Amino acid sequence: MSKYLEVLTPQNSQIIFIDQQPQMAFGVQSIDRQVLKNNVVGLAKAAKVFDIPATITTVETESFSGFTYPELLAVFPDHPILERTSMNSWDDQNVRDALAAHAAQGRKKIVVSGLWTEVCNTTFALSCLHDTDYEIYMVTDASGGTSVDAHKYAIDRMVQAGIVPVTWQQVLLEWQRDWARRDSYDAVMGIVKEHSGAYGMGVDYAYTMVHKAPERVKHGERIGPNPAK
Repeated sequence: MSKYLEVLTPQNSQIIFIDQQPQMAFGVQSIDRQVLKNNVVGLAKAAKVFDIPATITTVETESFSGFTYPELLAVFPDHPILERTSMNSWDDQNVRDALAAHAAQGRKKIVVSGLWTEVCNTTFALSCLHDTDYEIYMVTDASGGTSVDAHKYAIDRMVQAGIVPVTWQQVLLEWQRDWARRDSYDAVMGIVKEHSGAYGMGVDYAYTMVHKAPERVKHGERIGPNPAK
């Protein structure tokens, strides 16, 4: 049980994005699809900030599922995309090899964001745990199922097997851990302001109204606490 007491760190983590493709997203009913994409991209940006190695998989891209979200690909330009036919990513040797290469660096905590929760995420997670000593952290709000029940009971099943449910913002802040880490602070705040909804709004408010941050300029017009200045 001691492994469940370890927090996620930039040194012990890797991440996999499973089938974040439009046709797969069309079928998602457990979360608003725009919110889903927002969370996936926010999570990807977090991984980029902390140099978390990423694996990106797709299934039946040109025959059914479509290409990976361009917003996700923009975070990882020129990143290899591992195309498969199996619904279970663990069946693909290229995927296993990519994960193993990162695990060999001590990164045995695999953060997972994928579609659909009840199919691709569940089969991958169960198979991976069955065959290895890796640990799986399932990002529930950067994954989606074909119904609320499909998502919920898939998560329940995975939890019973020892998979840890997390949320994307939880992962981001766990990687940051200490606000004194100035090397990543500004980038994390940028992600929060763009992707974290009310939390991001609060950060903007605190910057401008509480900490009296300098006004910003956009399209030649001053914006900020005193736009008339």
